[in-house]
Amino acid sequence: MEFSISVSNNQNPFNIDVEKFIEQFYGFIQINHLYDSAIHQVETKLEIIDSEFQSRFSRNPIHSISSRLKSPQSITQKLIKKNIPITAESIISNLHDIAGVRVICHYIEDIYLIADFLSMHDDIKILNRKDYIKNPKPSGYRSLHLIITVPVYLSTGKKIVPVEIQIRTIAMDFWASLEHQLHYKTKSKVPDELSNELKVLAETINDTDLRMQNIYHRISEIDPEQ
Repeated sequence: MEFSISVSNNQNPFNIDVEKFIEQFYGFIQINHLYDSAIHQVETKLEIIDSEFQSRFSRNPIHSISSRLKSPQSITQKLIKKNIPITAESIISNLHDIAGVRVICHYIEDIYLIADFLSMHDDIKILNRKDYIKNPKPSGYRSLHLIITVPVYLSTGKKIVPVEIQIRTIAMDFWASLEHQLHYKTKSKVPDELSNELKVLAETINDTDLRMQNIYHRISEIDPEQ
């Protein structure tokens, strides 16, 4: 059975192309499903890595995993800013951060461990890697950012989908979350004095991360089973 939509001028005062609108609407729904599936793929791979470490070494390198999808408003704003057509095709072709996964690790070395294991997967390709741990942002922000692609198998075939992964320690995430809140609450520019203090705190947190990692290694030397 076929359906058609007929809209009179009185019902459509803004002269909207209804058929085109419906086509784009369903396109966005399909994109949402596609990127949500990609997130699930990445989360599953990370959970397998973590559980393997638990079974082999009696410890978990991953503290927690969270994910997010960019909202339609955020996607639209980014396309407008880049002067890119607002279509499903242009979203897939031009935006690599629609799907995001955040991995919180216990120690700094675990961050690179997770990144290395992900890179060993035959079906994962790393498009971009930014190491803000070895090269922190001017604000003091630290994290390892990866843009990867994963395959998603649909009824219509295989789709290669980009996913942004942020990997950081518990301490790094603590600083980044609070720093973001502080900047979000401040409508005007944060004074240099406070920005400098935040940067000093980031360096203190990094030192704490390194010291905790050192303690872990020293305890491991005491207990050979570790």
